[in-house]
Amino acid sequence: MPASRTDLFAALADAVGPEFVATDPDVTAAYAKDMMPLAPAGTPLAVVKPGSTAEVAAVVTACAAAGVPIVPRGAGSGLSGAANAVDGAVTVVMTRLDRILEIDRGNRLAVVQPGVVNKDLRAAVEPLGLFYAPDPSSYDWCTLGGNLSTNAGGLCCVKYGVTTDAVLGLEVVLASGEVLRTGRRTVKGVAGYDLTKLIVGSEGTLGIITEATLSLRPLPQAPVTMVAAFGSITAAGDAVSRAIADGLVPSLLEIMDAASIRAVEAHTGASVVGDGETPAAILIGQSDLGGGPALAEMERLEACCEAAGAEFCYVTTDLAEGRMLLQARRDVLPSLEELGTWMTDDVCVPRSAIAALISGCAEISRDTGILIAVVGHAGDGNMHPTMVYDGSDAGALLRAREAYDRVLDAGRALGGTITGEHGVGRMKQAHLAKEIGPVGLAAHRAIKRALDPDGLFNPGSMFSLQ
Repeated sequence: MPASRTDLFAALADAVGPEFVATDPDVTAAYAKDMMPLAPAGTPLAVVKPGSTAEVAAVVTACAAAGVPIVPRGAGSGLSGAANAVDGAVTVVMTRLDRILEIDRGNRLAVVQPGVVNKDLRAAVEPLGLFYAPDPSSYDWCTLGGNLSTNAGGLCCVKYGVTTDAVLGLEVVLASGEVLRTGRRTVKGVAGYDLTKLIVGSEGTLGIITEATLSLRPLPQAPVTMVAAFGSITAAGDAVSRAIADGLVPSLLEIMDAASIRAVEAHTGASVVGDGETPAAILIGQSDLGGGPALAEMERLEACCEAAGAEFCYVTTDLAEGRMLLQARRDVLPSLEELGTWMTDDVCVPRSAIAALISGCAEISRDTGILIAVVGHAGDGNMHPTMVYDGSDAGALLRAREAYDRVLDAGRALGGTITGEHGVGRMKQAHLAKEIGPVGLAAHRAIKRALDPDGLFNPGSMFSLQ
C-alpha cells in the first residue's frame, strides 16, 4: 500500500493514467479556489482527473491508504469555498466524467455523469420536448456534480424547486472505496432512509457523486414577461407578498435593488426600465403557462404590483423583450465585477421579510462603507446581497467580511437561513453552528463519522469534526 508521496503519485497514475495527474504547482494552483474570493484555500498535493467510477474508487482507495484527504471539484463556479483546496490533499476534478448516459423520454428522466454542464443537459433534452429545471446563474458553465453537491437553485426555483427536487437517485463512491447506489427511477419510493437527499447538498463531505438520475419536465411554453418599478423597497416587498397571497406561482420572480440596476446600466450602457430616476427596486416576473394563461398570470402579477404602489408596470409577450429584461438580471454579477472585487452572500428569508432584509443591507452598507447591491429570487425569498470593495485595501477587505457576516445575522434574525442555494463551504461554518445549534451539529458530525470515519472527504467544509 502507498506509504510515501512517491508511492501515492504512482498509485494515482496507475488509477487514472499519468496524463491525468498533475503535481506541478503552476498547474495545481489553478484548482485552488472557487469563485468566492475570501474563502480560505490551500495548495493541492496533486490534481487528479478520473474518467470513470472505477477510477474514482481507485483514487479514493489510494488516498485512504496514504492517509491523504480528498477535495472533490467540478468547474469551480461555487460561491462558498466548498471546492477550495486543502494543503496536502488531492483535488479530484470530475470534469472528465461528462457524458449524458441516457435520456428516457417515456419516464422523463436522464442519467448523467457529474461533469456534464447544466446548459448542455438542457440543450440535449429540449429537442425531445423535455426540460431540466434547476438553472443557477452560472448554468452555461457550471457542472451538474457541483449543482448536486451544493443543492444549487436558480431563477426558476419558485415554481420548480432546487436541485434536490429533480434528483431520483445517485451513484456515490464512499470513503471505503465502495460504490453506493441510492434512490430509484420511479416517481415514488420510500424504501429506507432517503440517502439521496442526504448526499445532495453535502458538499463532497460524505462521498463523491459519479452518476445521477434526474427527473425531467415537459418543455415549458414560450414565456410572457412582466417588469414593475417601485419607488421604495417596502412597496416592492408588498407586491411580492400580494402575489403569494393571491396564489400566483410564476416560473420566476426576481428582484433588483437600485445599486444592482445602476451597475447593470453602467455595464450595458442601456436603461433597464426606461429613462428617469433609478427606481428603488424592480421586479421581473415570467409565466411559462403559454398563450392566454401565461398572459393572464402576468396580468394578475401586474395588478398585485399596481396595488402595492408600483410606479411603472409593463407586460410583454415579445420573446426578445422578455429575454432582454431577464438578461439584465443575469448581468448583475458581471456588472458588479467592473466596480471592484465582489463577494456574494446567499441568505434566504420568509418572502414577507424581503423588504426588511434589503433595508437591513442598506444600513449595513452605510455602517461599513461597503457597497452592497441586492438581487435575488423574490419568489422564494432567496436574496444575494453582494459586497463590492477594493481588493487591494486590507481595511476594505475586513469591512467587506464584516458586512458579509452581518448580512447572515440579519437574515437569521428575520427567521431566515444562512444559505438558500450556495452552501456553507468554508465561509459559513460558524454561522451554521448558530443556525442548527449544538444538537444539530452533533448529528451532522455523527453522520460524517459513520460514512467517513477518517475525515477523508473535503475536510474543513461545512463544519469541523471537533
